[in-house]
Amino acid sequence: MRAVQADEVHTARQPLLLALLASELTLLFRRRRTWAMLVALAAVPMLIAVAVRVTAVEPPPGRGPPFLDSITSNGLFVAVTALVVCIPLFLPLTVGVVAGDSIAGESQSGTLRYLLIAPAGRARLLVVKYAVVAVFCACATLTIALAGTLIGLALFPVGPVTLLSGDTIEIGESLIRLLLITSYITISLLGFAAIGLFVSTLTDVPVGAMAATVVLSIVSQVLDNLPQLEWLHPWLFTHYWLGFSDLLRQPIEWSSLASNALLQLGYLAVFGALAFGRFTTRDVLT
Repeated sequence: MRAVQADEVHTARQPLLLALLASELTLLFRRRRTWAMLVALAAVPMLIAVAVRVTAVEPPPGRGPPFLDSITSNGLFVAVTALVVCIPLFLPLTVGVVAGDSIAGESQSGTLRYLLIAPAGRARLLVVKYAVVAVFCACATLTIALAGTLIGLALFPVGPVTLLSGDTIEIGESLIRLLLITSYITISLLGFAAIGLFVSTLTDVPVGAMAATVVLSIVSQVLDNLPQLEWLHPWLFTHYWLGFSDLLRQPIEWSSLASNALLQLGYLAVFGALAFGRFTTRDVLT
């Protein structure tokens, strides 16, 4: 009898969980702040493309961001260049804002206590909050890639792409490679999102959680550039953020993607557990 009742409760909670996820996604994309951040990200490839287009001097090889000197010969490189530019700061900044606000923002506004009344429970609410941040990671990365591709098509010639290995691939396969790069970067941000979610459970001040999350990404990148700490580099969540160059070779080298995914999974497990422990024992009703 108890087993049947447990199954009924589990079945009833599933649509509630999906409804909560849909509600949180709707809330995220109704905010002007979310669209402002996406527009700002889309502006990066546009600024790069316009600057290269209106400048009479072609960027010298090796100067500026990677692939910048390839834009004039093939507009598809606008998206790749913009992604390289956005990874160190702009993407962590926007993801840090969303992740840092996920729990702390609800707590500050007083809506967290009402969310916990729902049968979903604290653990499921935490999972939904993380899923929303993960969706934003994908949307932010796709926004840059899409804006870069469109402005590249509009301002520059587009044709077969020469890879880092010297091989040439057609436009269709080039777009598939760009989608793989976008997926790689999204995966790269998942561990960082888990860190931001954990930080958000520690405070009722969303601005503080946002700032702390972004600062952690900067600290990790600084440490990753210190040769004295080379032993630590493979354990830093930012270590593989720019490792997608292996996806621009023929054949594709998957080792960086696998190492990156494993590292991010580790950060997700550790900081997800910390967030769970903090959130499930936290008094949010006072």
